[in-house]
Amino acid sequence: MNQNLTLADYAVFIIYFIVVSVYGYTVYRKRKQDEHDAKAYFLAEGNLTWWAIGASLIASNISAEQFIGMSGEGFFLGIAVAAYEWLAAVALIIVAVWFIPVYLKNKIYTMPQFLKTRYNESTALIMAVFWLFLYVFVNLTSILYLGAVAINGLAGGEYLHIIMIGLAVFALFISLGGMKVVAYTDVIQVAVLIIGGLVTSYIALTTVGQYFGVGENAIEGFKVLMREAPEHFKMIIPKPTATSSQLEIDKYLTFPGLMSYLAGIWIINLNYWGCNQYITQRALGADLQTARTGILFAGMLKLLMPLIVMLPGIAAYVLYQNGHLPQLVGGKDGAYSAVLTFLPTGLKGLSVAALTAAIVASLAGKVNSISTIYTLDVHKKYIQKNAGEKQQVNIGRIAVFAAMLLAVLFTWNDLLGIGGVGGFTYIQKYTGFISPGVFAMFFLGMFWKRTTGTAAIVGVILGFVLSVLFNEYAPALFGNETLLYTAYPNGKGAFEIPFHICMGLSFFFTMLAMIGISFAGPKVNPKAFEIDSEMFKVKPQTTVLIVITLLIIVALYVKFW
Repeated sequence: MNQNLTLADYAVFIIYFIVVSVYGYTVYRKRKQDEHDAKAYFLAEGNLTWWAIGASLIASNISAEQFIGMSGEGFFLGIAVAAYEWLAAVALIIVAVWFIPVYLKNKIYTMPQFLKTRYNESTALIMAVFWLFLYVFVNLTSILYLGAVAINGLAGGEYLHIIMIGLAVFALFISLGGMKVVAYTDVIQVAVLIIGGLVTSYIALTTVGQYFGVGENAIEGFKVLMREAPEHFKMIIPKPTATSSQLEIDKYLTFPGLMSYLAGIWIINLNYWGCNQYITQRALGADLQTARTGILFAGMLKLLMPLIVMLPGIAAYVLYQNGHLPQLVGGKDGAYSAVLTFLPTGLKGLSVAALTAAIVASLAGKVNSISTIYTLDVHKKYIQKNAGEKQQVNIGRIAVFAAMLLAVLFTWNDLLGIGGVGGFTYIQKYTGFISPGVFAMFFLGMFWKRTTGTAAIVGVILGFVLSVLFNEYAPALFGNETLLYTAYPNGKGAFEIPFHICMGLSFFFTMLAMIGISFAGPKVNPKAFEIDSEMFKVKPQTTVLIVITLLIIVALYVKFW
């Protein structure tokens, strides 16, 4: 047992494990009569409450890459990185009001099904296979690897493979019970995540206050952060000039100021929250009002996330710059783990439980989505067309087990090189290239009746090609300064266009191409969805939630602009 974790810490963690396991088993027993109902297993159809949907969305979204990666970006960039969370709340409003009604009215249960219904079988199959590979070999592996590494560091550094297996088995235990078990255990997971995260942030701020002579007071500690690192409390990263340092350029490359708000960050958020089986699956089995309320509840929880995953990083920066954090190792990604060393006995166990909750919830949600896509969009359609309800559930469980086994095998010795680039970067790199094309395909498919299947296939391929072009080759081919972009030195002997700007350019040209191709087809595609204004009307209580969320976001931007 490592000296940083005492018996009390392990006791807290074990209690968390027992509570989640017992609750999950209780939920499973209550729904045992639906054990062989495929829609109940994959979607928990009609069984999820709004608070379960909202909590599950957040629990599935927040994982080790947020705790470690976003805290690291808080160390490096400061509060600017909070835009990912706060604008996610706006994206969730858009999804709740405009996207979900389209899915529910057309009885869409999986994203490949959307593509088949709106476009054609080929588009659906191509994307189903792509999503399966992406979820298994990018998302699942990186969550498992980064999570195991983070917890292993806190436990002494000698138990990586044991922790890896433990996380996989824990997630497997939850996910084999189906979506209802996943979603309702996520309620506990997100409670532990938020409480543990807030405790860590509170201790970080009181530690800052203590070191800077203002007492163990969280509010005074926050004031110290604003005084000692004022540049870390600006939402907009300034555009580099000829006299800018490489550090200032690197910050802009990571988050290019106002251009982020005009380009990539919206594509990232709307694609992730609105066109992603892993996320939308939680709401696809509910009625419209329940789904909307759950999604908006998740949006309000997102407003809290920077306090949990970013603030410890800023605290670590201030402490480190003033020589009070010698235990920081591994650069910015070591910020969160370094802050955890300040936690007293017992609270370290709570923070490890919070980190574990985030990891396990994400793993369980991800394998459930893998299972759903494989069973409903591949196996049932192309391998065993006459599979009954019981067979589909059993196939889904086999898919859950197979996906988790593959994840363990590929992360055991880090065969994919996740550790070399970092889990957060690894995910962003491989999902970001495809996001412009996928989002363009979904957006036009929902809201423009003329969009054709040919345009959809061209859009996915072109979006990927353009993303690679702008990210990897454009500066060398077209120069560092053009009408479309400015490339900056990356400190490695080359020039780069900020990633968000690359996404915006890829999306813009992909949309133009898809629109141009669709004009060659009929004015109304026979497979276009029926849309009417009644679908998008919201109830007064929904409007209140939207207004409250937007007012809070406006206040935050006014304060930290």
